[in-house]
Amino acid sequence: MSIPLWVIVALILWLLWCWVAHWIMKNPRSDISTGLVWRGFQIYARLCHHIHIQGQHHIPQGTEVGPLIVISNHTASVDPILIQSACPFFIRWMMALDMRLEQLESFWTWLDIISVDRHGREVIATRQAIRHLAQGGVLGIFPEGTLERPPEHILPFLPGVGLIARKSNARVLPVIISGTPQSDPAWSSLWKPSYATIRFLEPVSYAGTQLKPAQIAEDLRRRLAGASGWPLLDEPDPAAIHNGK
Repeated sequence: MSIPLWVIVALILWLLWCWVAHWIMKNPRSDISTGLVWRGFQIYARLCHHIHIQGQHHIPQGTEVGPLIVISNHTASVDPILIQSACPFFIRWMMALDMRLEQLESFWTWLDIISVDRHGREVIATRQAIRHLAQGGVLGIFPEGTLERPPEHILPFLPGVGLIARKSNARVLPVIISGTPQSDPAWSSLWKPSYATIRFLEPVSYAGTQLKPAQIAEDLRRRLAGASGWPLLDEPDPAAIHNGK
């Protein structure tokens, strides 16, 4: 007895749906909305920015890998999207308050962004960050505090990253990003194509060391400079600070 064609088609569609559902649910927060956004990030990163990932063996695997601090140089507004697309765990980013567009407030809330007032005191944001790490979370920081201009130079790191690492004893995963659109304003990098490269370095721990926060920040800075071969730039371009919004 032959099986009706509609049964075969229905079975294939059901299997396809199961595969898609599993693919979507396998995401950093194991929920549908995160799955749709995260998979969307991955497709966007590949099609628009032709992303190339190096050092994948340094990326902790799984969704529960904290406490962990992900630090990276900062080239464009697209940076956190590209980094998150490569990581199987959810990264809670720290972001300058003046970059938090009001039109996207619901999105920032959903992402659980920690806002930093870079023109005022950062005590509240620092406490939030340390508390998040104490709960086993993953924190994302761009310690240069602004876009690096000219590109492929490492700007000074703000000591706050060292303080958070010192207080939390969390491992630090250094990341080097390059090849993103060098455009102003910074948000325009979201719709301009590029050939971006993300390189993950070996995680480092400062637990048990006697380094002070400023020394930790400088050590991380020099690790990125040494791995990338880029020079240290002690004075950021004022135009980058003005246009990095």
